[in-house]
Amino acid sequence: MSKEIPYKIYLTEEEMPKEWYNVRADMKNKPAPLLNPGTLKPMTAEELSAVFCDELVKQELDDTTRFIEIPEEIRNFYKMYRPSPLVRAYCLEKKLGTPAKIYYKFEGNNTSGSHKLNSAIAQAYYAKKQGLKGVTTETGAGQWGTALSMACSYFELDCKVFMVKVSYEQKPFRREVMRTYGASVTPSPSETTNIGKKILAAHPGTTGSLGCAISEAVEVATSTPGYRYVLGSVLNQVLLHQSVIGLEAKAALDKYGIKPDVIIGCAGGGSNLGGLIAPFMGEKLRGEADYQIIAIEPASCPSFTRGKYAYDFCDTGMVCPLSKMYTLGSDFIPAPNHAGGLRYHGMSTTLSQLYDDGLMEARSVKQTEVFEAAETFARVEGILPAPESSHAIKAAIDEAMKCKETGEEKTIVFGLTGTGYFDLVAYEKFHDGLMEDYVPTDAELEASWAKLPKVE
Repeated sequence: MSKEIPYKIYLTEEEMPKEWYNVRADMKNKPAPLLNPGTLKPMTAEELSAVFCDELVKQELDDTTRFIEIPEEIRNFYKMYRPSPLVRAYCLEKKLGTPAKIYYKFEGNNTSGSHKLNSAIAQAYYAKKQGLKGVTTETGAGQWGTALSMACSYFELDCKVFMVKVSYEQKPFRREVMRTYGASVTPSPSETTNIGKKILAAHPGTTGSLGCAISEAVEVATSTPGYRYVLGSVLNQVLLHQSVIGLEAKAALDKYGIKPDVIIGCAGGGSNLGGLIAPFMGEKLRGEADYQIIAIEPASCPSFTRGKYAYDFCDTGMVCPLSKMYTLGSDFIPAPNHAGGLRYHGMSTTLSQLYDDGLMEARSVKQTEVFEAAETFARVEGILPAPESSHAIKAAIDEAMKCKETGEEKTIVFGLTGTGYFDLVAYEKFHDGLMEDYVPTDAELEASWAKLPKVE
């Protein structure tokens, strides 16, 4: 098909996905089940329902249904900010002098500033449908907490957010957006929970981690009648909801007869990456097409590139189920880098299985390199990217420069998960030369892995 490619490719409301795509249905090797840490047997729906909403438990355990209908009320909410544009990065291509064609799926055109709202509204909907009073959660950079506070406000649900302490301190304005939408925000680890007190005793002065915040949120949810815990990444249900990103991206590409060669997503727990690659990975699994799929993560928290594929606790407090994933160890607390949303010690079970099967690759990058790429992108494409998204930008630039060297005209697609307007402290440190590139030592990782649970 020969069409002039516009700067932005939009779908109509009628072309928006009406179903989520469940990539697990096409996986020959299914993700390993969550295990009860007490019995080491697969978690049952009944056990999971004590923590999560009933309908979300069904989605979490569903390995066979390829498409799951998006309820009309959620689709109507999506229409406030979806479909999101697929943008041709013409100016970046010109700046780099590359023959590569670069596209990015932009998820930052809503008040939460990121893709997180795609799952937040779904989880809040199911909580409201179940008749719950409220939900608890954790947040790293604050994008998930912001999205969930918006979703809960829409459905008049109470929202309790435990925000990783370093992000709570670095991003006060993100915190205030959550409070504007009615959420309570507590820096984690805190003195308000038993697990928080235990973590503080073991790690005095810690800046916290997503694993710590998850533990506190789960404790409050399971001890407060009428509440359930919701999570912004990692879980199968979240990757399912985020598949709208990839479904829209593929539909937009198909509209102009474009087939990508390389698909890139930043990886923390897996929500953005999993959502973006879902339909493309589906084609790869079914043998219909092939793509180079790259997960890009921070060198300070390298779950894929240096982690072990093993069963581990999903949280630092060791109250959550065991998950088989690429992990640095639930006791690992990463350096306080500025990609707050990529500071999780593990990775989605679905993505871990796909990576272990060799269906995708992973790379890690240092944060000063990431901010260099972010600055280059901002100056030519006019969007200030979030630090998390900037990992994907860095990888896209690297791939485009390879094309410049070889003369190949590859088509590159990456996910721009959100904007960085609440991350200006990080940009300030970068510009002032105060940003450090911390990389954990092998000894630190070995010490953390020594505490992995013993699962045969």
